[in-house]
This record gives sequence, structure tokens and C-alpha cells, in this order.
Amino acid sequence: MLEWMKKRGSPARDEARADAHADADLPKRHGYNKAGRYRWLYEYLEKRYANTVVLTFGQVEDLLGFALPDLARTDQKWWEIADISTAEARWSDAWTLASRTARPNLMAQTVTFERVS
Repeated sequence: MLEWMKKRGSPARDEARADAHADADLPKRHGYNKAGRYRWLYEYLEKRYANTVVLTFGQVEDLLGFALPDLARTDQKWWEIADISTAEARWSDAWTLASRTARPNLMAQTVTFERVS
């Protein structure tokens, strides 16, 4: 930061500080960071009003920006809630933090996310 901004109590500095605090609180409030690399799927599901959201695997990959693992396409169990004993973000956090369950249709290459009531 420029020295003159420190000395004068610049409004720009105060605004930047306020923005930084707002951004720091955002992930904690919304679970954004907890979903790890699957956070864009979380964001999408969190913002849908519909109780049921059906996405193709391709649409999920478009949201994520990377390909799903092969197991997601071939093993129903991949879509179950991952081991909760790990402290790291799990792929299933993307839908569980958005209060959803995932039900894949491997033949159709789709997944249905249902809101948990």
C-alpha cells in the first residue's frame, strides 16, 4: 500500500479494507470454501429455487471447469456422501452443503439433485 494512503486515512484504503472483510466473511456464510474444487456446483445448486435439479454429467463438468472422475460415470456409489471423517473438502459437499441429495442415472449420464426437506 502506498505510504500516503496510510498517513492520510484514505477513503480508498477504508473501502478496500471493508471489501476485504466482506469477501472474507462470504465463504464462511455460504459454505463456498467447504465444497473445495466442486464449489461452482455448490454455488449453482444453492441458487436454484427448484426442489429438483437435473443436470447431465456434461453440464456438471461445464459448471466445474474440469471432467468428472471416471467413477462418477460408472459407479453409483461415487454419488453417495463421501467419508465424513476427513477434514478435506469432499465432492459430495457440493450438494450436501446446498441441502441436496444426488441420484445419478448412469445410463442416461444425468444426476438428479433433490432438496432435502
